[in-house]
Amino acid sequence: MTSVIERPAAQFGSASNLVCRECGATYPLGPSHVCELCFGPLEIAYDADLQRLVTRESIASGPATMWRYRGLLPVAPLVDLNVGMTRLVPAPHLARELGMKSLWVKDDSGNPTHSFKDRVVSVAASAAAALGYEVLACASTGNLANAVAAAAANAGLKSVVLIPHDLEAGKVVTTAVYGGTLVAVEGSYDDVNRLCAEVAGELPWAFVNVNVRPFYAEGSKTVGYEIAEQLGWRLPEQVVIPIASGSLLTKVDKAWRELGSLGLVDATPYKVFGAQSAGCAPVSTAFHAGHDVVQPVRPTGIAKSLNIGNPADGPYALDVVRRTGGSIADVGDAEIVDGIQLLARTTGIFAETAGGVTVATLRKLLAAGELDPAAETVILNTGDGLKTLDAVEPVARPTATIAPTLSAFREAGLFE
Repeated sequence: MTSVIERPAAQFGSASNLVCRECGATYPLGPSHVCELCFGPLEIAYDADLQRLVTRESIASGPATMWRYRGLLPVAPLVDLNVGMTRLVPAPHLARELGMKSLWVKDDSGNPTHSFKDRVVSVAASAAAALGYEVLACASTGNLANAVAAAAANAGLKSVVLIPHDLEAGKVVTTAVYGGTLVAVEGSYDDVNRLCAEVAGELPWAFVNVNVRPFYAEGSKTVGYEIAEQLGWRLPEQVVIPIASGSLLTKVDKAWRELGSLGLVDATPYKVFGAQSAGCAPVSTAFHAGHDVVQPVRPTGIAKSLNIGNPADGPYALDVVRRTGGSIADVGDAEIVDGIQLLARTTGIFAETAGGVTVATLRKLLAAGELDPAAETVILNTGDGLKTLDAVEPVARPTATIAPTLSAFREAGLFE
């Protein structure tokens, strides 16, 4: 049986218990992520009376970080790097180029380690601290590695991060710089994740995406909360979200359903669309085949931050997309690079490859008539392009190389 938290209840926000997403069995709050009865995944359940104490006014009086929503989260901010409240950027030039009426980019590259993973790690690290752990660990495709190493350094915890051996160099450097233990594993992310699950059973460490995963996953809800607040406490009609594990997509949907049930927004309908790389598209493949089960794949392609071949939340992402009337598409490497360039050229936002996947998928869905160009739409950029320079280096080159003379400038046609 999972251990019961013997800490002040105030450290655990409005969380009440853990509940199995498959059979509904409940467990005390603690470091557990799998149901003992059916082996389904566990998630956080909340005390409805405590959540109803949250108002727009109480949120507005909070800090200008994701922790302004602490009353809707499962833990107090014991580890806080001032994460969240990232920009919601209007994108009129991109909208015009794509033939859309209203388009926004939720740009999470402005977080402390330049990706949305800072959100989930803030919650997971706070839970780990409340549970008395001294080591924060994870399996990662890169962005999570950065976030865990930074959060642990800030909190005075040790960090142990396991990554695939072929990760982008930029993400390796921006993890190792924080001084924790960084282990490169010869294999894919799914190989790394299996190893972490085994290690988690042997050592008293808080693996953010294993034994404290129910807490970790709830951090993604803050993306949805912020979008609603930044739109003036309303929901967009459409949203396009990249899929790796599928958790981000499901938690944005959960956030909007919570806000509607609490009366913080009008519960207007919205459609959720998923974006994957063709090199790792198990959820997209299942969607188009009409399947409820996601068949694992071995990832390839440049969008390494999305390269999870056996996505834990894949079936739940399918449920959300189908329930809301959305769709899922996947795009190839060349389309991803074009998507990065298109976003940069029209908004001034330099996205990593996951952002290129999202923009390219947006364009593909529009061309297929699956996404309404007249509906207000939000797309998510989950990370900074400086982390994946290799992807665009071949095409992002100087316009010209000239001698330092006016005549050379003229001859290059730069006066035109």
